[in-house]
Amino acid sequence: MGEWLFWAEAAQHELLLFCGIWFLVGAADDLAIDVLWLTRRAWFACRGTKLAQHLHQLEPPRDPGLIAIFIPMWDEGAVAAQMLARCSERWAGANYLLLVGCYPNDFATLAAVDAAGRSNPRIVGVVNARPGPTTKADCLNSLWKELLRRERIAGETAKAVVLHDAEDLVHPDEIALYDTLIERFDLVQLPVRAIAVPGSPLVSGHYCDEFVEAHDKVLVVRSWLGAGLPAAGVGCAFSRSMLETIAMREGGDPFCAESLTEDYELGLKVRALGGRQTIAHIRGRDGSLICTRSCFPDNFRASARQKARWLTGIALAGWDRLGWSAHPSELWMRIRDRRAIFAAYLLLAAYVAGLLTLALLLTRLLVPNQPSIWVSDQLLVLTGITFSALLWRLLVRSIMVARVYGLRAALWCGPRLLMGNLIAIVAATKALQNYIAYCFGGVLRWDKTTHHFPPDPQDVR
Repeated sequence: MGEWLFWAEAAQHELLLFCGIWFLVGAADDLAIDVLWLTRRAWFACRGTKLAQHLHQLEPPRDPGLIAIFIPMWDEGAVAAQMLARCSERWAGANYLLLVGCYPNDFATLAAVDAAGRSNPRIVGVVNARPGPTTKADCLNSLWKELLRRERIAGETAKAVVLHDAEDLVHPDEIALYDTLIERFDLVQLPVRAIAVPGSPLVSGHYCDEFVEAHDKVLVVRSWLGAGLPAAGVGCAFSRSMLETIAMREGGDPFCAESLTEDYELGLKVRALGGRQTIAHIRGRDGSLICTRSCFPDNFRASARQKARWLTGIALAGWDRLGWSAHPSELWMRIRDRRAIFAAYLLLAAYVAGLLTLALLLTRLLVPNQPSIWVSDQLLVLTGITFSALLWRLLVRSIMVARVYGLRAALWCGPRLLMGNLIAIVAATKALQNYIAYCFGGVLRWDKTTHHFPPDPQDVR
């Protein structure tokens, strides 16, 4: 028993030391983002500049134009009709063209899109030449080609291209906002607000916490520093001229068909080409935030699959495809993007250390007077610092969630953080498997999750 305890405590000590050092590095990284975010807010406050603006405060567009909406769909028969009907309702009177990507072997989606097109001529279904699924980027490229064809026929060039998904709840004023801001920026990203699915407060709810912190803080800091702004793939508008520039550099297609995260890559390419970017927190005519609201997976397995796809594209394949950058802020942000795999296994090591600590404590209670190895005061201090950093992380996230979803939602941040960590660990493993298979000739396909079109909740603040 004594020898077993010795080696168990030795393993515990090394795990705590390893996790403590790297958690401290991560805490410093996150704290730097917090400080910059607060500094930015203080800077604007001292200058008397309000961060929150309303649509009516913006200068109207100098040259109003056509806004093209791209919605790629595969196996979306359950949500396509509702989503397109909602778009028609909310964008009534706006100057837009909605191109919906479909596949010849997806009959339910084809039928829904065809019905929507008959009731609204601004909705056009575009059938991919290949049966599905391919990749979302491949579907988007077919929509790009159709837009070019229609532009040649009509003699009118679109002003911007907007990306949406089939499960998105769109805002009535977003077309007007794009029409205004795209004259100043090459990429306009709206905040994404996740909707917690009833009955799934942990899995679907953890997206609420993550997107609030990402889109209300991290992306704001990235934009302020001049680093590339990763597009979310929903509620993001690209200037038509920038997409054409990227298309010419990429052989005719602006979206990389070999990528699982074409939206993320496209945002970084815009910045690399000198394009201006912004994350727009603007309120509409009714006072609500102009944002995109979406439901995300409501079960553990689906969430892990989705995040594995994101990790494969951003943390692994993105490393190969986009490389690094000499610009300090850009380099910093790419490190943050690509640390996710390491961070997931660091969390796993921490949980193992925690379980081992619990087992040792129980053993000491049951079998007293056993010898113990020496634990340094430095390790105890390090553990205390990392635990304090965790509490700070929870406090910051809870405050930001409370501002958007209310105090009740903020009380779930702790359990949701644990659930998000467990999902990240499983997703990292699957992402590594996907990447290894890809390196050995595997074909990337649209590994989509099942979507549910959400009810129209009250507007979040």
